[in-house]
Amino acid sequence: MKRFLVTFAIVANLCLVDAVTKELAAGLLKESAAVSVIPGFLNLAYVENRGCAWGMCQGAVWPLALFGVVALAFLIWKRRAVFGDAWVTPCLLYAGIAGNLIDRVFRGYVIDMIDFHWGASHFPCFNFADTCICVAAGLLVLESFLPHGGRKDA
Repeated sequence: MKRFLVTFAIVANLCLVDAVTKELAAGLLKESAAVSVIPGFLNLAYVENRGCAWGMCQGAVWPLALFGVVALAFLIWKRRAVFGDAWVTPCLLYAGIAGNLIDRVFRGYVIDMIDFHWGASHFPCFNFADTCICVAAGLLVLESFLPHGGRKDA
């Protein structure tokens, strides 16, 4: 029970950070052009993403929301098999999925605001929830190189 409460508290706080950053972006960036933070590298911009990663599947809000619910339910159900004894990785993944799912359900789109570019190359805008998902995915890859895939229970 203690592990569940700690996990829930971490996920809730990460979702809160995601929601606050999205609200700040909506309030401060929506009516303005991109704000250069590091010229030639990082901007803050308001983007309404009605698709999924990198703007794919535009307009598929409810299928994407359903996919998010199913993915989240599956990862919670199979937590031990997927994550072993790890707790940081599932917290990041749950929070990232939940943060974007909340946007899809209540707004009909996901707010993105972090905009990296280098010369003519441009990385699609993303948000804090996307960052949580990517860090979790990176941790899963790194853990796969550890003995037994990083799991103590294997």
